[in-house]
Amino acid sequence: MCRDCGCSITDHGHEHYHPHQNPELSNRRTVEVLTKILDANDRQAESNREHFEEHGILAVNLMSSPGAGKTTLLEKTIELLGEELKVGVIEGDLETSRDAERIKAKGAPAYQITTGQACHLDAFMVHEGIHNLPLDELDLVFIENVGNLVCPASYDVGAHVNVVLLSTTEGDDKPEKYPVMFRSAELMLITKIDLLPYMDFDVERAVKSARKVNPRLDVIKVSSKTGEGLDEWVEFIKSKRKLRVG
Repeated sequence: MCRDCGCSITDHGHEHYHPHQNPELSNRRTVEVLTKILDANDRQAESNREHFEEHGILAVNLMSSPGAGKTTLLEKTIELLGEELKVGVIEGDLETSRDAERIKAKGAPAYQITTGQACHLDAFMVHEGIHNLPLDELDLVFIENVGNLVCPASYDVGAHVNVVLLSTTEGDDKPEKYPVMFRSAELMLITKIDLLPYMDFDVERAVKSARKVNPRLDVIKVSSKTGEGLDEWVEFIKSKRKLRVG
């Protein structure tokens, strides 16, 4: 486990390397090791996708800073979908099972992954989650990644769609500060828009910043508190599932 950034896939038997830990190693060695790690992860991610597809499931990876509203959004999504589409959730947090308990309270199966010091989920962790959900009974699986705008963007977990949440409490300049995260996403949800009157957050500037790094990025403005934008979000999910599994 790397104590400097927390990210690790050593639990799965793969070598993990950070150049700051041994500056005498050559750049070539660094590239070889990092390539090995990511290649192994990508192979497992593809296997995860195949597993979801065998069961007719659309998998959605939710990424954001801590506190952007991922779990609350999932609670509202489960409510709005009702009996139309069955939802399962793989939860990622450093510690506690609180988010999984909240999801289960809404009647959806959830599996909690506590990563310890790891600042993201990887494909191997999600594979564990897959085998702890009743896939035959599900239409959608949401992967709620660890709250972090850096590391999760670098690891394919086997989802079909990457969604990034940007809260109005964070600042409208985040997309250009953390471009890899927004570049890897298909949709940006601007959350907590009910707080706009109280925040120094410019929606137009945030969208412009995001599309500067990802011109094809879709954007939906939502409030889980008032319900604004949630119907559009649910329709987005339904359309993606229809395109993926028919």
